[in-house]
Amino acid sequence: MDNKANKVHDPGYTINREEWAKRSLLDQLGNIGSEVGRTLKMKRRGKDFEPALIRALDLFDATVSGLIATHPHRAKEVLRAKECFLDALYVKDDPSIEKYFMQFAIAARMNK
Repeated sequence: MDNKANKVHDPGYTINREEWAKRSLLDQLGNIGSEVGRTLKMKRRGKDFEPALIRALDLFDATVSGLIATHPHRAKEVLRAKECFLDALYVKDDPSIEKYFMQFAIAARMNK
């Protein structure tokens, strides 16, 4: 693995907030969706999902911190999505959260 890949799998890794803030909201949510899907898939397979969970939560937090000052209503929606993700992970497995995020990934790709 290259050095960047090693960092991503390091539980102490956090996203570069400055670089993350430069991405569009669609791109951010699409990337969050990738980690959400990865986390849920690993849990369903009985594998260690903690590294993916940590990355997903870090991406949620980075997105919210960028939105708080400028678009608090959007930050509220991202926080609600985070809550739904955690419910799907720990309370009741709900695949609709993956479908929710897939829409952002599709939209982000269409905008590139």
